[in-house]
Amino acid sequence: MVETLLSGGVLACLGAAVAAGLAGIGSAVGVGIAGQAAAGVVSEDPNKFSKVLVLQVLPGTQGIYGLLIAFIIMVKIGLLGGDGMVALTVAQGASIFAASIPMGIVGLISAIYQGKAAASGIMLVGKKPNELSKGMLFAAMVETYAVLALLVSFLMINSIQL
Repeated sequence: MVETLLSGGVLACLGAAVAAGLAGIGSAVGVGIAGQAAAGVVSEDPNKFSKVLVLQVLPGTQGIYGLLIAFIIMVKIGLLGGDGMVALTVAQGASIFAASIPMGIVGLISAIYQGKAAASGIMLVGKKPNELSKGMLFAAMVETYAVLALLVSFLMINSIQL
């Protein structure tokens, strides 16, 4: 029983779940934070809906990045593609799990903080509608770290020999 739970395949699947799950949670929280600010601005001026919507969706990208890493893991281990799962050693599974951690943790945290930055940008647009690009830039700066985590996880996963 314990051998089955600690198998390479289970560890690799847990890695896919960590990348998609944590980054997805962060995106949900971040989009929610920005959405609350957007609803306040739109309640005052419904014509600003399209501008604040652009800022609200930004924290959702980390969830997409996490899902991408999860798909890459599932393809690598054979869960997607129809050939069946590759027999993995515990070391290989643990390596895949470890490679998913940067995307999961950075995705979680950066999406939440991007949501806060986007909420501030939304408030900026509420007062000065012509400043949308500045609000987007403030929120996009947080995105940099999610992209770096995506790159690290991607390179680590692709360097693992199966």
